[in-house]
Amino acid sequence: MEKYLRKNFDVEPKRPSNEALERWRAAVSMVKNPRRRFRMVADLAKRAEAERKRRKLQVSMANLSLCIIFVSEKRSAGKQAHYNLSKEVRDAGFGIEPDELASIVQSHDIKGLEHHEGVQGLARELSVSLVDGVAANGIPVRQSIYGCNRCVEKPSKSFWMFVWEALQDLTLEILMVCAAISIGVGIATEGWPQGMYDGLGIMLCIFLVVMVTAISDYKQSLQFKDLDKEKKNIVVHVTRDGCRQKVSIYDLVVGDIVHLSIGDQVPADGIFISGYSFSVDESSLSGESEPVNINQERPFLLSGTKVQDGSGKMLVTSVGMRTEWGRLMVTLSEGGEDETPLQVKLNGVATVIGKIGLAFAVLTFLVLIARFLVEKALHNKITNWSASDGMELLNYFAISVTILVVAVPEGLPLAVTLSLAFAMKKLMSDKALVRHLSACETMGSASCICTDKTGTLTTNHMVVNKIWICQKTIEISSGDNGDMLKNSISETVFNILLQSIFKNTSAEVVKGKEAKKNIIGTPTETAIMEFGLLLGGDFNTHRDDYKIIRVEPFNSVKKKMSVLVSLPGSGQLRAFCKGASEIILEMCDKTINADGEAIRLSEEQKKDITDVINCFACKALRTLCLAFKDMEGASNLDSLPDDGYTLIAVIGIKDPVRPGVKEAVKTCLAAGITVRMVTGDNINTAKAIAEECGILTEDGLAIEGSDFRSKSPQEMKELIPKLQVMARSQPLDKHTLVTQLRNVMKEVVAVTGDGTNDAPALHEADIGLAMGIAGTEVAKENADVIIMDDNFKTIVNVARWGRAVYINIQKFVQFQLTVNVVALMLNFICACISGTAPLTTVQMLWVNLIMDTLGALALATEPPHDALMKRLPIGRNVNFITRTMWRNIIGQSIYQILVLLILKLDGKWFLKLTGSDADLILDTFIFNSFVFCQVFNEINSRDIEKINVFRGIFDSWVFLIVMVSTVAFQIIIVEFLGTFANTVPLSWELWLASVLIGAASLIVAVIIKCIPVETTKPPAQHHDGYEPLPSGPELA
Repeated sequence: MEKYLRKNFDVEPKRPSNEALERWRAAVSMVKNPRRRFRMVADLAKRAEAERKRRKLQVSMANLSLCIIFVSEKRSAGKQAHYNLSKEVRDAGFGIEPDELASIVQSHDIKGLEHHEGVQGLARELSVSLVDGVAANGIPVRQSIYGCNRCVEKPSKSFWMFVWEALQDLTLEILMVCAAISIGVGIATEGWPQGMYDGLGIMLCIFLVVMVTAISDYKQSLQFKDLDKEKKNIVVHVTRDGCRQKVSIYDLVVGDIVHLSIGDQVPADGIFISGYSFSVDESSLSGESEPVNINQERPFLLSGTKVQDGSGKMLVTSVGMRTEWGRLMVTLSEGGEDETPLQVKLNGVATVIGKIGLAFAVLTFLVLIARFLVEKALHNKITNWSASDGMELLNYFAISVTILVVAVPEGLPLAVTLSLAFAMKKLMSDKALVRHLSACETMGSASCICTDKTGTLTTNHMVVNKIWICQKTIEISSGDNGDMLKNSISETVFNILLQSIFKNTSAEVVKGKEAKKNIIGTPTETAIMEFGLLLGGDFNTHRDDYKIIRVEPFNSVKKKMSVLVSLPGSGQLRAFCKGASEIILEMCDKTINADGEAIRLSEEQKKDITDVINCFACKALRTLCLAFKDMEGASNLDSLPDDGYTLIAVIGIKDPVRPGVKEAVKTCLAAGITVRMVTGDNINTAKAIAEECGILTEDGLAIEGSDFRSKSPQEMKELIPKLQVMARSQPLDKHTLVTQLRNVMKEVVAVTGDGTNDAPALHEADIGLAMGIAGTEVAKENADVIIMDDNFKTIVNVARWGRAVYINIQKFVQFQLTVNVVALMLNFICACISGTAPLTTVQMLWVNLIMDTLGALALATEPPHDALMKRLPIGRNVNFITRTMWRNIIGQSIYQILVLLILKLDGKWFLKLTGSDADLILDTFIFNSFVFCQVFNEINSRDIEKINVFRGIFDSWVFLIVMVSTVAFQIIIVEFLGTFANTVPLSWELWLASVLIGAASLIVAVIIKCIPVETTKPPAQHHDGYEPLPSGPELA
């Protein structure tokens, strides 16, 4: 079976090819209900149509410049488009129509913008201050006039649509026809109401199956809708009522002042107000990869584009469906998400079993018909036919169709969806947002996690702990007000230090709610800004006194940030630079002394400063240097120098390790998952943190990114197994490491990232994990999972749930295949021997409900337990149905078939049944025993390998509810619904015997699990030096 599945039902977890998707669709057959089975499968036709629309839009965007020239010429000739101001807009206090406002940005109408006196004029017409932003009490009016920032979404399916989809099952439709005929013929031959009971029983059972199925599917759809809404939600920084605040992208309104920085997604159409080195990537709309520089000459920003460099502010002009991006999203969302590898593989399993089931159903029908005809011939009644004979044949046909209902495991692929929906909902409450379904599966196979340091392993609550300035090291305590530092240096040095802190920063001190001052910026920038405020500096004073000429924002390649300012009262320019300590120190040829004079840096002094940096780093402090350079003239405006700087200070920033990270790393190592730290920090800082977390071991290797990238492929292959820390790495180094781990070492790799430049590595990895707090929108868009609290423990929790999903589906498959084998063999053998089926149509439908929808609910939603993280990762290309599972399936099937056959053939003698109703009592007892065999086998399936199947059973409330409901309804069917289900009430002795026969499967399972199964032996030693854990039956 595995060979067939790999040939036809094998797809990649990320970005599967269209050929693979089309291949498995073509291979699927024996589908009872296509509408339900393929509800969570991507619509390739709609996806292709969406791609055509995207390309068409990109062509139109590429030709936009030609349109701009034409429109500009037309309007300059006096043909300016005219919009009449409606009464509704005028009464609301606005001076521009929504359509006119939208057209200015979408058509890049610079003449139209000038006609409205630029961005200041538009702000007046929108009744908004470019400093204080919109007033919160006016937001409802703006939404009513200019719209809400939401795309038109397809209306959700109602519950009754799911009922209708469940009714589309071909076998259920055939059974409904059979039931209707049975009612008609029964009433005609047996009279009212006796003649209707058999058919009505089938109808009621079909109703129960349809309702339970619809309720389950409807709840899943609601879970996915909530998760989808959360995935699209973006937090936007705006100024409202004079205060800087965060709002949801859905709450954005026309007139909002939005603050944008590197990696942000432009949340709506708008006009550029101000900023530095601001450029955007419009490839999502135009297809052009070249960044577009945004400035006063080209101020138009389009929704859906990404900020590639710099920072700035924009005035929102259009939202929702008035943006091109909003209209595009409606069509792009129609294709659906790619199906996961497990969904595809289980479609293959369902196809194989369905074909076998069809063969058995046909054989059973032919055998029953043959026996019926032979009996009529032996009694010389072959020519005498009556209505009861017709009912008998109809009953045989209904039994065969019911066998097909049970045999085709329609619930297998849908169980994956159920398990994933349950896991994703639980992970959401545990601060992990799964963006792609397949990531939940793949994370269970992860054998390596490449993690960032800052914010993931550490708290990201940074504070300046030490500073080296004027040849001396000063420790900054938590209660220090900066007096010690002020008294240790001259006023000149102190002023230059404050200038470098407040001028060369991407952080801002803004007024929050209740007039409280808040610092907006990265944790590093916030720590330095807090230090500046601690020293008594004033952010606004320093910003107002100096005119900023040019800004070069920090990025992970240069590892530095620079700013050029004009000094007040003179034409002199001063450049400030800060960043990675080694890089900035190399740019400096002077340092500042205690008197504020710049003195030449000797090689010996550089060595001493390097020792200071290493000393800070070895104490797990994040180090960076501050420097400045005085310049004259305006010839340096286009670029900032990379040498000749004067060193001001070396700062050591403390960022403690998160509580619980060491234990989480230990859990990973115990689970066979290698943890590698990839950071841009100093190597000594990285090593100190890695040792504290338990990542760096005695025989592990720590290396700098520059050394790593200089290695040949062969050297990398030899080096990577020992590599545990990579410091001063660039995004390209992370991408190279991921590629080597996946393609050469054949690892399943999870990678964390937060910056825009991390996007290639996140895209390349098997599982991309973006940080929810520190991560940019570009990083999140390329990730599979968003870690909402930026915590490494959450990543480990995702791995736990990933393993739980995989194991839960294996449990359900084992349980369902056991029922399939028993039901098929039992019906076929009984048909051959006795000419009757052991279970009626109603009884078989109830069994189908137990093993399909209820079985999936019980087994596919079990929460993870600690033992999952004490076994090796699942690995690539392993057999989904393992030999251990086949052992359990075959063993349980043999037990159930033997017991039920013995009861069918000699049950009266064993149970000492006599009287006219002995046959009916025996059939009821067989049905009851069969159901309890499945109930206890469901408990057996809770653990495929270990003997103790009751561990954690009270933690799984869904499992307990399903078990109690199944037993309760079984009692009702046997004791009270005998007229419809062909059962009679049983004595307490027979009830006890039924339960004991089912419970005996627990003992059978213990015996079966002691039978050794040949397993593929793991390698002698894991590549990170840790011994592999035992796996397979020895865990029992």
